Amino acid sequence: MVFWILIAVMTAAAALSVLVPLSKARRSAGTPSGSADEAVYRDQLGAIEAELERGLIEPEAAGAARTEIARRLLSAHENHAQEAGGITRGPRLKIAQGLALFVLPAAAVGIYLLFGAPDMPDAPLAARLQAPAEEQSVDILVARVERHLADNPEDGQGWVVIAPVYMSLGRPQDSARAYAQAIRLLGPRQDWLTDMGEAMTIASQGLVTAEARQAFEQAAAMDASAVKPRFFLALALGQEGRKAEAIAAWRNLLAGAEGTEAWVGAARNELAELAGPDGQSDQVGQTPAPRGPSQEDVAASRDMSTGDRQAMIRAMVSGLAERLADEGGSAAEWKQLMQAYIVLGERQSAENALKDAQAAYADKPEDLSSIKDAATQLGLTGS
Repeated sequence: MVFWILIAVMTAAAALSVLVPLSKARRSAGTPSGSADEAVYRDQLGAIEAELERGLIEPEAAGAARTEIARRLLSAHENHAQEAGGITRGPRLKIAQGLALFVLPAAAVGIYLLFGAPDMPDAPLAARLQAPAEEQSVDILVARVERHLADNPEDGQGWVVIAPVYMSLGRPQDSARAYAQAIRLLGPRQDWLTDMGEAMTIASQGLVTAEARQAFEQAAAMDASAVKPRFFLALALGQEGRKAEAIAAWRNLLAGAEGTEAWVGAARNELAELAGPDGQSDQVGQTPAPRGPSQEDVAASRDMSTGDRQAMIRAMVSGLAERLADEGGSAAEWKQLMQAYIVLGERQSAENALKDAQAAYADKPEDLSSIKDAATQLGLTGS
């Protein structure tokens, strides 16, 4: 019933949007003033003739007055003729009103009957949530679980169920929070810790934050053979500028692979970025790569507040920026710096880093192209 009331209101609004302007135009056209003006001017001509006969006005003045009044009379007559022409459009107005009042609603009803579902009963949210699961859409199922968790926040299994669903829906922050709740209530598991860290990394646009790294380290400690947490830990080492350690981590990871796994290609690309196409880094064995936080620092970060961990991340980013400004670095490190600034919400700093990177690699077209591609993906312009 509510649906049909809404349809009626919308139809009335559509009709009024057409009829009101037309009615105003009709009223303005239906009240011509030209005929009244003509009568006034004719009376004025008669008055001049009477005054001339009685000698109250000079002939020259009477002639001039007659000329002016005649001019005004002719103008009023032309205006009256135009208004009369507008009145003759009355039938067109009636046709337009008829279309708005009858054809428009009829067309709306016909379209709904053709493409809609008039026989379908109302489906309020409460009733949809109570329907069998196999008859519900993903959105309804998510709403159903969310309502359950709002009433039962200590249901750990409910958080386990909804966490991967959030991830599949492109909601990594919600997914990470759900995994954190599940781990708090049910205890840590290697796969939950890994998936939580992955969700945090995706939410940070690919930057492995200190909190995500902590989850990966805990997962790797629970299962040393698990590939996924080790993959992200190797990625974190590269992002922190710990080049030699990152190269060793990627090589160890690839050493245990058969070569057909889905992650192998990405791992090889990361290794090539760090060590070069031949797998040999010109910095390994020579000048040690600047180190990021030590293992003791990482362990201490577990007891940090969110603000302190954020400060640690900023310190890491500042250290990388200073090193690149003083000593230069690889294209991958410049891209890492730009991405880190975006994650921290410092877009202008990211733009400045892009300018510096472009200047540093102005004579290396391939690396410069890679830097510009990364900047485009981050929404940077370099201006």
